[in-house]
Amino acid sequence: MIKYRTMKFIIKTFGCQQNTADSERVAAVFVNRGMTEAKTYSQANYVIINTCTVRESAENRVYGLVNNLKIIKEKKSAGGEIFKIIVTGCLTGLAFKDKTGKYLKRLKEILPEVDEFMPIEEVSFFNEIVRKDKFHALVPISNGCNNFCTYCVVPFTRGREISRPYQEITDECRELKKKGYGQITLLGQNVNSYGADLQTKLKPIYVKHLGRQRIPTLFPHLLEEIARMEFETVDFISSNPWDFSDELIDVIARNKNISRTIHLPLQSGDDNVLKRMNRWYTSAQYLALISKIKNQISKIKFTTDVIVGFCGETEKEFQNTVKLCKAVGFEKAYIGRYSSRPMTAATKVMKDDVPPKVKKQRWQILENLINKPNLNKFYSD
Repeated sequence: MIKYRTMKFIIKTFGCQQNTADSERVAAVFVNRGMTEAKTYSQANYVIINTCTVRESAENRVYGLVNNLKIIKEKKSAGGEIFKIIVTGCLTGLAFKDKTGKYLKRLKEILPEVDEFMPIEEVSFFNEIVRKDKFHALVPISNGCNNFCTYCVVPFTRGREISRPYQEITDECRELKKKGYGQITLLGQNVNSYGADLQTKLKPIYVKHLGRQRIPTLFPHLLEEIARMEFETVDFISSNPWDFSDELIDVIARNKNISRTIHLPLQSGDDNVLKRMNRWYTSAQYLALISKIKNQISKIKFTTDVIVGFCGETEKEFQNTVKLCKAVGFEKAYIGRYSSRPMTAATKVMKDDVPPKVKKQRWQILENLINKPNLNKFYSD
């Protein structure tokens, strides 16, 4: 029988805030077993790696870490100590959702040192979450994605979008308020589509937005209820243009404690690229939405995601992205160089034909345009 109370664990998280929140739930599992958290890998008996697969570079960092842990594992095992490596997160999600079993087999061949591949869905929300930050809490409200952008692996790693029960979320937030938390960030792959899946169980009423019929979401109602709990700041990420409704804009406008920095992924400023990406809005519609939000909410700022070098992206198409970014004046941008991801439509039917050198040049142009001015401002203040 393993005596967990003498054991230590450590978690390494790659990727987004959603992964960070997942790691807080994973930590709760090991704490409930009586373990304590180690400060270094060599002090730990269990190393849990929460993975990201959005970019190939993120996946490669996981492989590099496991390879480095191999030395510690061999040394501890030789001394009769327990040292187990557990991999969870998006890499594992992709493997378990591949019904052919080929991806899991490949992972086991690449990472023979790993003792367990653990689907993140196995970690429940019912344990007391281990939060290191005692002021700012990350609160997942949904998991998964239904949109199938052609470049994105998330629907294959996290599955279809599932919303947490409304009452469960509000109860968690009230409890956090009682504990003295001042800032809340609501998380979802498409946070502002929260509740659309709950509504499909009823008789949904469709509304037209960005030229398409959509099921109205519960997110504006949830956001307002949490804002009225009187947190200092309520934030949310990541929102998408197709569910950024007039109702949501009104809720933000009338609740001053909702963040005045909105993350609104663009991905590209060219209509042809957006179409190839299956991002069903045009550059004009995106700009019109930005304009509407700016007109109704004073001192609003925007951050975004952009992919450069997507399949077939010409210089003219890239310059349309530059033009749009200049028009918006983003506060910050997370700029990624396109990399092929398994199972995605882009990998299956398109050609990754933009040379790495060109991708890097385009990345640098947007980095200089959007992020470098902010960096200079930071150092001059």
